[in-house]
Parts: sequence; C-alpha cells; structure tokens
Amino acid sequence: MIIEKVKLENFRNYTSCELKLSPGLNIFRGNNAQGKTNFLESVYISSIGKSPKTNKEKDLIKWGSNFAKVYVKSKKKYYDQTIELVLNDQTNKIIKINGMGIKRIGDLIGEMPVVYFAPDEIGLIKDGPADRRRFMDIDISQLNKQYFYNLLRYDKILNERNKLLKQTKTLEGISDTIDLWDSQLADVASRIIFQRLWFLDKIKEPAKKIHHNITSGKEDLDVKYQGINLPTVQDIKNKIYQSYKANLKRDFEFGYTTIGPHRDDIQITINGIDIRNFGSQGQQRLATLSLKIAELVLFEKELGEKPVLLLDDVLSELDNKRCQNFLREIENYQTILTTTKYNRKLRDIDAIFQVKDAKISRL
Repeated sequence: MIIEKVKLENFRNYTSCELKLSPGLNIFRGNNAQGKTNFLESVYISSIGKSPKTNKEKDLIKWGSNFAKVYVKSKKKYYDQTIELVLNDQTNKIIKINGMGIKRIGDLIGEMPVVYFAPDEIGLIKDGPADRRRFMDIDISQLNKQYFYNLLRYDKILNERNKLLKQTKTLEGISDTIDLWDSQLADVASRIIFQRLWFLDKIKEPAKKIHHNITSGKEDLDVKYQGINLPTVQDIKNKIYQSYKANLKRDFEFGYTTIGPHRDDIQITINGIDIRNFGSQGQQRLATLSLKIAELVLFEKELGEKPVLLLDDVLSELDNKRCQNFLREIENYQTILTTTKYNRKLRDIDAIFQVKDAKISRL
C-alpha cells in the first residue's frame, strides 16, 4: 500500500495543505513546532481513528475554527482507497471510506495499516504494562477486526464484574451472581490472550533478526508474554476461569478484578537482561524501533499489503552506523520521516519537504 495524497483543512496548525507523497522515503525537514509531527498525526488518525497524542479531539481543530478535515488517498494492491475524517466541536467525528460513511471505529481499523514511532513511543519499554498492552492491542486490531470488538466486550464485562465487587457488602452475597460474569469474562479473555500469544510468536523472530542487524550482531532481543500461556483457547479459558474463582476473595477485598488480559505484560530482554528496568535509554529506543520494523514484516505477511511507516524524529539519538543499518531495514516500505536535519549520505531520499509555519514545500 502507498499513500499518494494527503489533504488537511484546519487540522492542528494547518489552515490548508495538499501534498503528494513519494512511494519511498519522504523526509519532512524543519525546526521544532512547525507542523512536522502534526502532519504525521493526521495520517495516523486516518488509520486508527484516534490521535496518538491526545484523547481530546477538539485539540486537533485549529484554534479559531469549528471543524477540521483530513483526507488521505492510498493505492492498494488491487484498488484505490480514500479515507476522510471530519472533526467538529459540536458532534462526533464523521468518517468516510471511499465516500461511504461508517458508524464504528472498528470498521476503519486495518483499512490503511500504519506503523508509528515517536520519541514518547519508547514508553513501550520503559513505562508501565499498559503501554505494552496498548502496543499489542493496536497492532492486533489492525490485523483482526474481531480482536478489536473482543476488547470492547471485555471492558464492558470487566466493568460489570468490578461494579459487583465494589457494591456488594459481603463475600457471601456475591458468590451466586459473580459466576455469570466470570463465565463471560473467561470466554472473551481467552480469545484476547490467545491472539496476543499468536502475535508475539509471529513478531519475536523478525524483531530478533532486525535488532541483530541494526546492532551489528552485538545484541540479542527477545520478547515473552507474561500471563497465561497455553496452546488453545479452551485451555486458556479453563485456566482463567479457575483463576477468577481462586482469586475471588482478593478481588473482593480490593474491589476490582486483579487478574486477566488487562493486567498482563510483555517481558523484553537484550542479552538476557530485562531492559524494562535495567536497560539504557538507547537500548530501549533501539529495541522499540526493532519491534516497530517487525510490525511492518508481520503486517505485510498477514494482510498482503505493505503498511506505511510513520517516524517522528527517530534518528537524532542514533549514531551514523546504526542509522544506516536502520534505514536499510525499512528501504522496501513507504516511510514518512520527520527530522530537524538529515544527512544525505545515510541513504538516498525519494522526496524531501521543508516544513515552516505549517507550510510544506517540496525541495
């Protein structure tokens, strides 16, 4: 898949913008606070339906305006596709795919697959388990729409179970009712965990190989799921159902469900050392990049389409050798990369754009 054109109107600091992209490496160069990241954000929201930066959609509308529009045209293997989003300060956003309105975000996810990396994405490794669960959930949802709807259903059932735990005064008073929620929760939880195990199994070898190449063979990367790890959905379902029963007293005392996919994590190691707690920032950043490139490989294999890579200021903390190794790994994918400066000796550029005061010009 290739993004051919992006049009913006009143999005962030852009009043108006229309741009044609190259199918290869697109460099967006300029000083900070000029609009480079905002452009990447507009492409991301066209893929996922929400911003990676804020949950307040009004923040995406240019100050003084009451609406914002994002339009992206892409060329897929067998057909062309357009995605249009309209945000306003009065009603919910409007999303159209090929001119037809959709009602659910789940119908958008996966239509235009992207892989996104920004400086704060290093939180995937150095921050809490929620960031690593989010990494899995966004990726798997792009590969499998049903997974996205399973997440929604899981949250709904989990909230009902937690409400019962909080509102019931005695443990005896909860025993008859909670089994209804335990059974439903175990069913959907097992499907989520099974998909996460599948995802990590598919991504760990490409990530290991890519990290080995970027670090010139000096570092060995590995990822493992921390949670129930059994071979079938039914095995997982039985195990987690039993765990709900075994932990009921503790859950009642805390007033919430203490186990399940909403509490699980990923262990990430380099040369056998857990870098979540003991890795340097450089190791954490490079490991995150390796995982992101592995996403590209998996998406292409499973979807039959090359995803688009969105990179926000990722080269500034890599030395020239690792920059070259990294850029070599992504040379077969359309990439939109923002930077304050770019060394042309690192890799040939397909298109370079100058960004200043929310104006983009091709050089």
